[in-house]
Amino acid sequence: MIAAWITLTPGCQNEFIGYQKSIVRIAVLPIMDVKTHWNLTQELLEQACRLREFTCQSLQNPIFSEYRPLFTPWDEFTNAKYIMEVLRRFRYWTLWMFKRHTVTLHEIITLCNDMLDHMDGIMRAVAKQKTPWKEDLYSTVKLA
Repeated sequence: MIAAWITLTPGCQNEFIGYQKSIVRIAVLPIMDVKTHWNLTQELLEQACRLREFTCQSLQNPIFSEYRPLFTPWDEFTNAKYIMEVLRRFRYWTLWMFKRHTVTLHEIITLCNDMLDHMDGIMRAVAKQKTPWKEDLYSTVKLA
């Protein structure tokens, strides 16, 4: 919803970009919509995490106070970062295979071993965590 608000009018977009210009070299807007590919959804999450500081800052303007409840809480950004970390390796190998057009059995074995090592590492990292969403993450990775 915040992305829809920021891109609603040129005035909102310019103000949002203005908040960024003092801190970053290249100002960007949130990604509004993505194709149905999972790795593009990951790009949307990454962009939202990069822009959270600027989004929070723009919502401090009293004109936009009615939109503050739409801002994603900080703990949900933390959850999204964990999920992006799990998916990052999958994204790397997916893009690598797209570029190659042909993949040999030897490369597939390397890829599978790397993915299994990655998932084992994720499972070890969250195995003793007791928050419900981390337990869900552990179960999901274990099933994968």
